[in-house]
Amino acid sequence: MEEKDIKEEIERLSQKLSRDKTNIELLHTRAQLFTKIQNQSKAINDYLAILTINPNHKVAKVKLEMLRTIVKFVNTDIYANPNTNMDPWME
Repeated sequence: MEEKDIKEEIERLSQKLSRDKTNIELLHTRAQLFTKIQNQSKAINDYLAILTINPNHKVAKVKLEMLRTIVKFVNTDIYANPNTNMDPWME
């Protein structure tokens, strides 16, 4: 799928979700599509919405933790601080 197609599918899912905000399957599918286009923050929001509906949803918990780790490392500038305690590669 091209990014344009993914964005169109996200829009279609968003319209469906506007009518049914508690549809876990739609939220999960949209979160996966957001991940494909590297929009981790919106994917995180969808997984948080799933966990609000069902706090025991295992897939959402795992995906949320994975995305939080990705965001943590993407936002860590390893060259900004010479302190190796902050170096993500040294963990």
